[in-house]
Amino acid sequence: MNDTSRIALVTGATRGIGLETVRQLAQAGVHALLAGRKRDQAVEAALALQAEGLPVEAIQLDVLDPISIAAAVGTVEERHGRLDILVNNAGILLEDPARLPSAQPLDAWRRTFDTNLFAVVEVTRSFLPLLRRSAAGRIVNVSSVLGSSTLHADPSSPIHGFKIPAYSASKSALNAWTVQLAWELRDGPIKVNAVHPGYVRTGMNGGNSEIEVAEGARSSMRMALLGADGASGSFTHLGQVLPW
Repeated sequence: MNDTSRIALVTGATRGIGLETVRQLAQAGVHALLAGRKRDQAVEAALALQAEGLPVEAIQLDVLDPISIAAAVGTVEERHGRLDILVNNAGILLEDPARLPSAQPLDAWRRTFDTNLFAVVEVTRSFLPLLRRSAAGRIVNVSSVLGSSTLHADPSSPIHGFKIPAYSASKSALNAWTVQLAWELRDGPIKVNAVHPGYVRTGMNGGNSEIEVAEGARSSMRMALLGADGASGSFTHLGQVLPW
């Protein structure tokens, strides 16, 4: 399939890794749908990229609102008839790393799982009929190395002493969803993968990080444009397989 004919939708795309993923997809010739909870912000971000000559379109999508999700699906179907790439990028981190795991409030757990897991499941389920119309559908779930239970349990791991349990558990669950859905779709052309973007300088971590946003979007890009011989049901960072 020619890249210019591909239609991609990126959630949580008005800033940070999501916005950069839209930019890079559009630079690769993909028609990118920039999805955001607030329509005005999505339109503003899309217009800025359009001014650079990029094929970007704004779409309002609140991943926590079933009515908004259904409306977005209807819009994509009406305008494009299918979806080739879905990047589930929207996510939140609410916890205070200075608190012990048992001291994190239950409300933070619920809100984190609502956005980082349940919303991903609902958005994916809703867009799946349009993805099935694609000759080579791709679903990319933006996870985190903090979702690796193997690394959390390893005293020699760099994340062993960094515990934000709700966020980490939500990403572990997202990884599990990735494997389950990949199994369901194993006999068709749709590939489902989870990626760790790296410790990226974004608003989520106060701008304190190891790498820039452009680098952080590369893992999502790699899996969004994955060839027919690529993996499905994997968890990677820039092509390197990570432990579950």
